[in-house]
Amino acid sequence: MSEANFYQPIKEQLEELFRNRGKQAYLEITATKGLSEKLKQKIPQNREIIFVFLKKKPDLFGFVEGQYSSDLITVEVKEKIGKLDDIYQAKLYKEVFDARYGFLITIEPIPEEIKRLCKNTYSILHSSVDSIYRFFVMVQFDKESGQFVDWFEKNPFVEEHYWK
Repeated sequence: MSEANFYQPIKEQLEELFRNRGKQAYLEITATKGLSEKLKQKIPQNREIIFVFLKKKPDLFGFVEGQYSSDLITVEVKEKIGKLDDIYQAKLYKEVFDARYGFLITIEPIPEEIKRLCKNTYSILHSSVDSIYRFFVMVQFDKESGQFVDWFEKNPFVEEHYWK
């Protein structure tokens, strides 16, 4: 099965996790259709130039209405994380859209070599604009159970500081 087969169940699982934190997430599958007008409206005006340069788009994209603005969500889905380019593609989307929440989701287990490299090279999973309220994580989506397993570095949905 291709990664596209998992977009809908991943979308639903993420929406549920946000809902459990008291946040109403709006997510769309954008890999094939691109961004809807509703999503484009949520992108800050100084960032719309992104569309001139991006040839690909995040697999899923959305937002959570914040107190003063919309907090963007980027999601990249991979069958497996096989190289650093996979991480940097997902991180690129988070950074250029200035998303508060960034996810790289893999169907296969996260390779131990990738985990070790990320532990020893802090900047791979972190950006200069990150704060204690923003995150970029990798997680495996278990196709049998339809649940997220093996969060790396940590499951952000159990970390209180992200939800203040």
